[in-house]
Amino acid sequence: MSAVPFRLGPAAAALARTPAALRALLADLPADWVDADDGPGTWTPRQVVAHLLAGERTDWVVRARTLLDHGEARPFAPFDRAASLAEADRPLGELLDAFGRARADNVAWLRATAAPEDLDRTGVHPAFGVVTLRQLLATWVTHDHGHVVQIARTLARASRDDVGPWAAYLSVMGVSPG
Repeated sequence: MSAVPFRLGPAAAALARTPAALRALLADLPADWVDADDGPGTWTPRQVVAHLLAGERTDWVVRARTLLDHGEARPFAPFDRAASLAEADRPLGELLDAFGRARADNVAWLRATAAPEDLDRTGVHPAFGVVTLRQLLATWVTHDHGHVVQIARTLARASRDDVGPWAAYLSVMGVSPG
Protein backbone atom coordinates (compact mmCIF):
# COMPACT_ATOMS: atom_id res chain seq x y z
CA MET A 1 0.00 0.00 0.00
CA SER A 2 1.35 3.44 -0.86
CA ALA A 3 1.12 6.39 1.47
CA VAL A 4 0.14 9.84 0.24
CA PRO A 5 2.09 12.74 1.73
CA PHE A 6 -0.05 15.13 3.77
CA ARG A 7 -0.75 18.50 2.16
CA LEU A 8 -3.02 21.23 3.50
CA GLY A 9 -4.91 21.95 0.27
CA PRO A 10 -6.07 18.40 -0.44
CA ALA A 11 -6.78 17.83 3.27
CA ALA A 12 -9.02 20.90 3.43
CA ALA A 13 -10.77 19.81 0.22
CA ALA A 14 -11.40 16.34 1.65
CA LEU A 15 -12.74 17.78 4.89
CA ALA A 16 -15.01 20.15 2.97
CA ARG A 17 -16.57 17.20 1.08
CA THR A 18 -17.63 15.16 4.10
CA PRO A 19 -20.94 16.95 4.80
CA ALA A 20 -22.10 16.43 1.20
CA ALA A 21 -20.97 12.80 1.27
CA LEU A 22 -22.95 12.18 4.44
CA ARG A 23 -25.98 13.96 3.06
CA ALA A 24 -25.78 11.84 -0.10
CA LEU A 25 -25.59 8.65 1.97
CA LEU A 26 -28.22 9.49 4.57
CA ALA A 27 -30.70 12.21 3.59
CA ASP A 28 -34.27 11.03 3.21
CA LEU A 29 -33.56 7.47 4.35
CA PRO A 30 -36.13 5.96 6.67
CA ALA A 31 -35.46 6.08 10.41
CA ASP A 32 -34.95 2.31 10.64
CA TRP A 33 -31.92 2.67 8.34
CA VAL A 34 -30.30 5.69 10.01
CA ASP A 35 -31.01 4.27 13.46
CA ALA A 36 -29.66 0.79 12.70
CA ASP A 37 -26.41 -0.27 14.31
CA ASP A 38 -23.85 -2.91 13.50
CA GLY A 39 -24.22 -4.79 16.77
CA PRO A 40 -23.63 -4.20 20.48
CA GLY A 41 -21.36 -1.28 21.25
CA THR A 42 -21.60 0.25 17.76
CA TRP A 43 -23.09 3.54 16.69
CA THR A 44 -25.96 4.23 14.33
CA PRO A 45 -25.41 6.54 11.36
CA ARG A 46 -27.38 9.25 13.23
CA GLN A 47 -25.07 8.85 16.25
CA VAL A 48 -22.01 9.10 14.00
CA VAL A 49 -23.26 12.40 12.56
CA ALA A 50 -23.85 13.70 16.11
CA HIS A 51 -20.31 12.61 17.01
CA LEU A 52 -18.85 14.38 13.99
CA LEU A 53 -20.77 17.54 14.89
CA ALA A 54 -19.40 17.43 18.45
CA GLY A 55 -15.90 17.08 17.04
CA GLU A 56 -16.40 20.20 14.95
CA ARG A 57 -17.43 22.14 18.02
CA THR A 58 -14.97 20.90 20.63
CA ASP A 59 -12.12 18.91 19.12
CA TRP A 60 -10.28 19.42 15.83
CA VAL A 61 -10.09 23.18 15.40
CA VAL A 62 -10.06 23.80 19.14
CA ARG A 63 -6.96 21.61 19.36
CA ALA A 64 -5.36 23.16 16.28
CA ARG A 65 -5.87 26.62 17.77
CA THR A 66 -4.44 25.48 21.10
CA LEU A 67 -1.39 24.06 19.33
CA LEU A 68 -0.83 27.16 17.22
CA ASP A 69 -1.44 29.60 20.09
CA HIS A 70 0.29 27.76 22.95
CA GLY A 71 2.47 25.00 21.53
CA GLU A 72 3.41 22.52 24.23
CA ALA A 73 2.64 24.96 27.07
CA ARG A 74 -1.06 24.02 27.16
CA PRO A 75 -2.19 20.41 26.61
CA PHE A 76 -5.33 19.74 24.60
CA ALA A 77 -8.52 19.28 26.58
CA PRO A 78 -9.74 15.66 26.52
CA PHE A 79 -12.50 14.90 24.01
CA ASP A 80 -15.51 13.11 25.46
CA ARG A 81 -16.63 10.80 22.65
CA ALA A 82 -19.76 9.68 24.50
CA ALA A 83 -20.95 13.24 25.20
CA SER A 84 -21.71 13.64 21.51
CA LEU A 85 -24.47 11.07 21.78
CA ALA A 86 -26.59 13.53 23.79
CA GLU A 87 -27.62 15.19 20.52
CA ALA A 88 -28.24 11.96 18.64
CA ASP A 89 -31.97 12.16 19.23
CA ARG A 90 -32.23 15.27 17.03
CA PRO A 91 -33.72 14.87 13.56
CA LEU A 92 -31.04 13.71 11.15
CA GLY A 93 -31.65 16.63 8.79
CA GLU A 94 -30.92 19.07 11.62
CA LEU A 95 -27.72 17.22 12.51
CA LEU A 96 -26.57 17.17 8.89
CA ASP A 97 -27.30 20.90 8.52
CA ALA A 98 -25.49 21.80 11.75
CA PHE A 99 -22.53 19.61 10.80
CA GLY A 100 -22.36 21.20 7.35
CA ARG A 101 -22.33 24.73 8.79
CA ALA A 102 -19.76 23.91 11.49
CA ARG A 103 -17.52 22.10 9.02
CA ALA A 104 -17.68 24.98 6.51
CA ASP A 105 -16.63 27.41 9.26
CA ASN A 106 -13.80 25.14 10.40
CA VAL A 107 -12.46 24.51 6.90
CA ALA A 108 -12.55 28.27 6.23
CA TRP A 109 -10.55 28.80 9.43
CA LEU A 110 -8.07 26.08 8.42
CA ARG A 111 -7.56 27.55 4.95
CA ALA A 112 -7.13 31.07 6.35
CA THR A 113 -4.90 30.21 9.29
CA ALA A 114 -2.73 27.11 8.86
CA ALA A 115 0.30 27.31 6.61
CA PRO A 116 2.66 24.56 5.44
CA GLU A 117 5.38 25.89 7.75
CA ASP A 118 3.05 25.26 10.72
CA LEU A 119 2.70 21.54 10.08
CA ASP A 120 5.67 20.54 12.22
CA ARG A 121 4.66 22.73 15.16
CA THR A 122 3.85 20.72 18.26
CA GLY A 123 1.24 20.52 20.97
CA VAL A 124 0.43 18.03 23.71
CA HIS A 125 -2.33 15.43 23.44
CA PRO A 126 -3.64 14.24 26.84
CA ALA A 127 -2.98 10.56 26.01
CA PHE A 128 -0.30 10.57 23.30
CA GLY A 129 1.96 13.36 24.48
CA VAL A 130 3.70 15.56 21.91
CA VAL A 131 2.02 15.60 18.48
CA THR A 132 2.40 17.77 15.40
CA LEU A 133 -0.20 19.85 13.62
CA ARG A 134 0.37 17.59 10.60
CA GLN A 135 -0.59 14.55 12.69
CA LEU A 136 -3.67 16.29 14.11
CA LEU A 137 -4.92 17.39 10.69
CA ALA A 138 -4.14 14.06 9.00
CA THR A 139 -6.05 12.34 11.80
CA TRP A 140 -9.02 14.67 11.25
CA VAL A 141 -9.18 13.66 7.58
CA THR A 142 -8.70 9.98 8.38
CA HIS A 143 -11.33 10.18 11.14
CA ASP A 144 -13.82 11.48 8.58
CA HIS A 145 -13.01 8.72 6.11
CA GLY A 146 -13.31 6.08 8.81
CA HIS A 147 -16.75 7.30 9.80
CA VAL A 148 -17.94 7.46 6.19
CA VAL A 149 -16.85 3.82 5.84
CA GLN A 150 -18.57 2.97 9.15
CA ILE A 151 -21.84 4.52 8.00
CA ALA A 152 -21.70 2.80 4.60
CA ARG A 153 -20.92 -0.54 6.27
CA THR A 154 -23.80 -0.14 8.74
CA LEU A 155 -26.22 0.73 5.93
CA ALA A 156 -25.05 -2.26 3.87
CA ARG A 157 -25.26 -4.68 6.77
CA ALA A 158 -28.81 -3.58 7.52
CA SER A 159 -29.72 -5.78 4.53
CA ARG A 160 -27.81 -8.83 5.75
CA ASP A 161 -30.96 -10.90 6.22
CA ASP A 162 -32.24 -10.08 2.74
CA VAL A 163 -29.25 -10.62 0.45
CA GLY A 164 -29.34 -14.38 0.86
CA PRO A 165 -26.47 -16.35 -0.66
CA TRP A 166 -24.95 -13.20 -2.22
CA ALA A 167 -23.58 -12.38 1.24
CA ALA A 168 -20.68 -14.67 0.38
CA TYR A 169 -19.67 -12.25 -2.39
CA LEU A 170 -20.20 -9.02 -0.48
CA SER A 171 -17.05 -8.38 1.55
CA VAL A 172 -18.87 -5.68 3.54
CA MET A 173 -20.92 -8.45 5.14
CA GLY A 174 -17.79 -9.96 6.66
CA VAL A 175 -18.31 -13.34 4.99
CA SER A 176 -15.54 -14.96 2.98
CA PRO A 177 -16.49 -16.51 -0.38
CA GLY A 178 -16.57 -20.28 -0.14
